[in-house]
Amino acid sequence: MFDWDDLKHFLAVARHGSTTAAGRALNTDQSTVQRRITRLEQRIGQPLVERHPSGYRLTAYGQQLLPHAQLVEQHMLALQNVVQSSARELNGVIRLTCPEPIVSRITGSGLLERLSARHPGLRVEFVMSDHYVDLGKGEADVAFRSGDTVDNALIGRKIADSLWAVYGGREYLARHGSPQRLEDLAQHAWIGFDASMAKHRATQWLHDVAPHARVVATSGSVLGAVHSVKANVGLGALPKALGDAEPDLVRVLGPIPELTRSWRMLTTRQLRRTPRVQAFFAFMASEMDTLRPILTG
Repeated sequence: MFDWDDLKHFLAVARHGSTTAAGRALNTDQSTVQRRITRLEQRIGQPLVERHPSGYRLTAYGQQLLPHAQLVEQHMLALQNVVQSSARELNGVIRLTCPEPIVSRITGSGLLERLSARHPGLRVEFVMSDHYVDLGKGEADVAFRSGDTVDNALIGRKIADSLWAVYGGREYLARHGSPQRLEDLAQHAWIGFDASMAKHRATQWLHDVAPHARVVATSGSVLGAVHSVKANVGLGALPKALGDAEPDLVRVLGPIPELTRSWRMLTTRQLRRTPRVQAFFAFMASEMDTLRPILTG
């Protein structure tokens, strides 16, 4: 029936007794106040103010309407306070997707405890996957992701480089020897990724450099490949952050330049504007010295 902004100008005139004073209170000009009052009167169908030599006074109907308008104002201010308070408190869950091995490194780093100390209302919920979950469909809010990102709907920042190398278990290498060059790779048993990761860069790289390599086991996750290489089943291309951390593994080649990609922190354009995601990005930016070795080793 009417616009809250029009009602706001009516209340200002009722309080200050003139359109000039009302304009100063609302940080606008006198003509705008008059125009808003006129529009409100047209929508209601009755005059609300009348001009006198000493200024403006409310009509009888304006006096009748005034307490109801004041009640609307109280509710609007209360609503505004709730919205602003919610933004300040930054309550909510950040659903963070990243590969499973990264989760234990994050939880053991003290990052989450410091995030909670800075923003007590924020809580991180992990969505663990070696596959890219769809942020646009709401499957997660923020991603720590390595690899090629071609989704223009996502924005974020680079954290570090993701380095990969070739590893073997100590017992496997004692039995079969260590490859000295790329040409030697075809002579070894290999741990690969299954069909769900057919487009992974490590799968494509092995096919390019050793198309006849003997794949003796496959896994649907990087962590599964690490376990298979540790079990001395064969060689495997693994993230340097994971391979170098395993005392039972030996790095035999690399890092491999063709497997290097960027680690990025990503979200959607819409979520990036929300207070909770803004706060999470700002916190992680301040913790880069901790975050980089978590992702890169």
